Amino acid sequence: MKVREIVDILLRLYPKALAQSWDNVGLLIGDPEASVRKVLVTIDITSAVLQEAKEAEAEMILSYHPVIWDGLKQITASGPTGLHYELIRSGIAVYSIHTCLDVIQGGINDALAQAIGLVYVEPLGDYVEDSAGPRYKVVTFVPVEHADKVADAMYKAGAGHIGPYSHCGFQVTGTGTFMPLEGARPAIGSIGRLERVQEVRLETVVKSEDLAAVIAAMRKAHPYQMPAFDVFRHYDPSARLGLGRLGRLAKPTPIGQILSRIKRTTGAKVAGIVNGRQRMISKAAVCAGACDRLFANAIAAGCQLYVTGELKHHQALACQEAGMTAVCLGHSVSERFALRPLVQGLGRALPSVEVVLSKKDADPFVWKRL
Repeated sequence: MKVREIVDILLRLYPKALAQSWDNVGLLIGDPEASVRKVLVTIDITSAVLQEAKEAEAEMILSYHPVIWDGLKQITASGPTGLHYELIRSGIAVYSIHTCLDVIQGGINDALAQAIGLVYVEPLGDYVEDSAGPRYKVVTFVPVEHADKVADAMYKAGAGHIGPYSHCGFQVTGTGTFMPLEGARPAIGSIGRLERVQEVRLETVVKSEDLAAVIAAMRKAHPYQMPAFDVFRHYDPSARLGLGRLGRLAKPTPIGQILSRIKRTTGAKVAGIVNGRQRMISKAAVCAGACDRLFANAIAAGCQLYVTGELKHHQALACQEAGMTAVCLGHSVSERFALRPLVQGLGRALPSVEVVLSKKDADPFVWKRL
């Protein structure tokens, strides 16, 4: 496959619109026309991971963290840009997925939520717009005998899709009134005469990308010279997308049992714990990596537990004063375990490419007793 073909698939699976505004995701290094037979998946690109990619003859690296954060003014073989220089020299393309994978359903934060047994989850904060764009409700008013024709035209243009259902709409009958004036070409009635017509209020849902086509189809199929219609933007508070996850446990669970789950799922061997006393947990939140101020959302939601990658000192103090237990697994430790299902999913999406998980990718911290 070409790099650009893989990029197209990645953009469909993990739309860039899901990324946070401060993030740097997408194809960061590489030739879109280059051929790819093997992709190496990693949290970070280090010199060890780059050497692994070379030895494995991988033409592309999919990294969770961006290899480029800030604007580069020069790229040289030595110094802080030596890694970038060698990636380019080696012809290895780099695509970063980062907060797209944090936000998307089934991504890293859902994996972390599942690790502690959360149910009925919702995003913790830093919300983003749905990458598919907003949905709309279109309402029009049609003489009874023309209602099916207009509805069918709208459905064929893309209206009426809700999940695995098509032709979703609603109709109710009422009385419409209008008076044709000079210059009108009424399909029903006469100039200067008030008309009362049995009409159907027809309403259906439309994706943003189909809105213009649906309205055009409605106008074309409608018998009236000037069809009346309304367009409302749809808002579904239960379908918000964002970072972290907030939820409840299926039943109150001792903190020790939750820590055992975390260790078993993530492979974490150590953790920094604030308010580590024995307690029962019924409501909790998670946010992989470093989540800045989102710990405060967990406190405000009344969580007894917050699991994350890392906290700043003053944030840990705030958790302590609020009486919330916080568990810090280490930044990349809270993320790395979720790469295995990502690799499996990409293997299905890219059947002609070998997708492998890095064995050299590792947490930079080694915790030792002093």
